Parts: sequence; C-alpha cells; structure tokens
Amino acid sequence: MKISDLVKEAHQTAINKGWYEEPRTFGEMIALMHSELSEALEEYRDGRRFTAIYFESGKPCGIPIEFADVLIRIFDTCGYLGIDLEEAIRLKMAYNAARPHRHGGKRL
Repeated sequence: MKISDLVKEAHQTAINKGWYEEPRTFGEMIALMHSELSEALEEYRDGRRFTAIYFESGKPCGIPIEFADVLIRIFDTCGYLGIDLEEAIRLKMAYNAARPHRHGGKRL
C-alpha cells in the first residue's frame, strides 16, 4: 500500500466517524499529533518495552500503537489539507541523503 492510499484511508475514516462535522483548526490538528507522541512517552515512562503491544478491553496499546496513532493523525491531516505527503517524504529523504555528515554541528 502506498502512503497516498493510507492518507486517503485515514482521512476518510475520520470523516466517516464524524470528526469533520465541524471545521478543525491547524493548531488543533497539530495538538492532536503531539498528544499521541506524549502518550508514547507515557508508555515508556510506565516501563513498557519499545516493541510491546498489549490490549486493554480489546484496544491495542503500547509505544508502537501510539506511533501508529501519530502517523494516522498526520495522514488524516494531510488528506484534509490536500498535502501530498508521499512526494514530500521523497523530496526530504533525497535532500537528507545529500547532506554532510552530522550537518549543523548540533549535539541533540
């Protein structure tokens, strides 16, 4: 499956589940992406292994699931805003591959 297919599917699911009955702001969408990363950090702080997936009342949980949620939020947002994420990833990866070793000299 292509990234563009995942973008379409994630956005259509959000529409079908009623998440676009009222307009969403860009800030709200960014905050929702950030919240999923925060949930991944909480899983880590709770001592979960990076690869562990567990279930609570049938709902998958764990760091991999929270990372999936981040991507689903990003895919949905790109679908909503008409962003060609697949092309953006290709462009950025090509640019990164051509950058010098440890470019910028930053430590973190």
